[in-house]
Amino acid sequence: MFGGMKMHIELTTLLGLDLYTTRGIYVGRIQDVVIESSEGAIVSLAVVNVNKKLFNVGNRGVLIPYRWVTAVGDIALMMHPVKVSPGEEKEEAPEFRAVE
Repeated sequence: MFGGMKMHIELTTLLGLDLYTTRGIYVGRIQDVVIESSEGAIVSLAVVNVNKKLFNVGNRGVLIPYRWVTAVGDIALMMHPVKVSPGEEKEEAPEFRAVE
């Protein structure tokens, strides 16, 4: 969903796209899509080749919540992640083991 509006997209158009933040920072490459089974809605994007300056995941990939995505075209854009001070609550992007 973009701005509260549902967006219809072919899943295959997402695979292999580079993902950037709205500030133009490279996040990684979309390897897979996680779908919620009852509605068929995209829940998250499995991203590999992750920018380690944004996410401390070592050699693993990261699952980016699809609600963070703001645009999809030749590339995909997502909201820029916010660094949170110790003790503050934040929403983490979970790690996953990338399949090569």
